[in-house]
Amino acid sequence: MLNTQLWTELAIKLGQIMAAIALVLFLVHLLRQYFSQQIEDADIRYRARKVVTLSGVLLVFLVLIAGFSSNLSNLTLALGAASAGIAFALQEVIASFAGWLALVLGGFYRVGDRVELGGIKGDVIDISILRTTLMEMGSWVDGDLYNGRIVRVANSFVFKEPVFNYSGEFPFLWDELTLPIHYGSDRALTRQLIEQVALEELSDYTQEAQKTWKQLVRSYRIEDARILPLVTMTANDNWLTFTLRYVVNHRHRRIVKDRLFTRLLDSIESSEGKVRLASTTLELVKPLD
Repeated sequence: MLNTQLWTELAIKLGQIMAAIALVLFLVHLLRQYFSQQIEDADIRYRARKVVTLSGVLLVFLVLIAGFSSNLSNLTLALGAASAGIAFALQEVIASFAGWLALVLGGFYRVGDRVELGGIKGDVIDISILRTTLMEMGSWVDGDLYNGRIVRVANSFVFKEPVFNYSGEFPFLWDELTLPIHYGSDRALTRQLIEQVALEELSDYTQEAQKTWKQLVRSYRIEDARILPLVTMTANDNWLTFTLRYVVNHRHRRIVKDRLFTRLLDSIESSEGKVRLASTTLELVKPLD
């Protein structure tokens, strides 16, 4: 059992350490406030604040080492019995810290990326030592639009479930739109109209995606894929279905689809009846008495 003198020395040492840590935290707070007010560029301001925070964590760690270095053996004896319980209680914290190291070294995602973590989709607005903060998308809002909720996810998540990154090395998505076309329409003209609209609306995305995809193919063992827009046709009992498959930047998917549909509908209307959209017609019949 530790004697009274040892406990007294340990209490004094803890008091000194806590005072030093409080001073470090106060300085970190002042510096973060200063950078927030003086730096106008959002990216530089974020990085400066992050450097200050990490520097503060490092200083706190050094203070702990320096404070207990002289009585390291006594500290080990005092905490030996509680070490197993502490490790168990802090297992999630330790896993989150390990997840942060994996994020920093492995590049799963970074601030500004659009990701999906455990069904939660959003833009990464902060990565701290223990948590990743997202501006959430979807839920009751349709499409790739913010819904206003800020979600914090423990970094340990990267070890438990897949991480979907929409903004990684290939910041493009393949998307599709379908048009139901009436039987009897000019199929060749329909295909021509869709290809023309795709060429005019998607050429910039296609060129950028082709360059990025070539770099991805050189970096990974992955087969080459078609980047150019592709129009295909299928038939069912009701109509012909024309599908346009194309590549678009992940942040512009909703806007581009709106432009494509608008242009396609205008082109169909100007075809003078050669191309007609199909629809399902339901007829309600009054039952006989």
